[in-house]
Amino acid sequence: MQSKFMQAVEDKQTKGDVPAFQVGDTIIVHQKLLDGQKERTQAYEGDVIARSGNGIKEMMTVRKIVQGEGVERIFLIHSPRIARIEVKKAGQVRRAKLYYIRERLGKAVRIKGDTKRQQALDAANAKAAAEAAAVKAAAAKEQTAAEGGVSKRAAKRKAKAEAAAKK
Repeated sequence: MQSKFMQAVEDKQTKGDVPAFQVGDTIIVHQKLLDGQKERTQAYEGDVIARSGNGIKEMMTVRKIVQGEGVERIFLIHSPRIARIEVKKAGQVRRAKLYYIRERLGKAVRIKGDTKRQQALDAANAKAAAEAAAVKAAAAKEQTAAEGGVSKRAAKRKAKAEAAAKK
């Protein structure tokens, strides 16, 4: 049992943009790294083989195959080092922990796809992409209005027409 004060502190630290994913899903974790003076993000793509903990202490274990060797990493879901998490493919499994995959090789490692959840994911991704495109278009329109309401292409055409008229 957690005290009200600890719960209040944890609620401030948890991320609200964590997507709903389950064990068996293929995800891409974008992790922030310090590269000298610059901060960059690095993607780590793999299958979720375990989730544990709750609240701010919630963790996930992600496994991928690199040059024929299995590599696992444990990420804190609400860590400030995690830029974002993307669900790439929905998987359907009947276990809470997929540790048995460690002993498997080749085709035996494959996880069956969950088509119903995948359709919902695809629809959500398409909707998010459409919203992002609309925001980008609105920003571009606002920028052209700030520059005088003329696009670069229209300005070039106008300049060509004026140069031709002077000759």
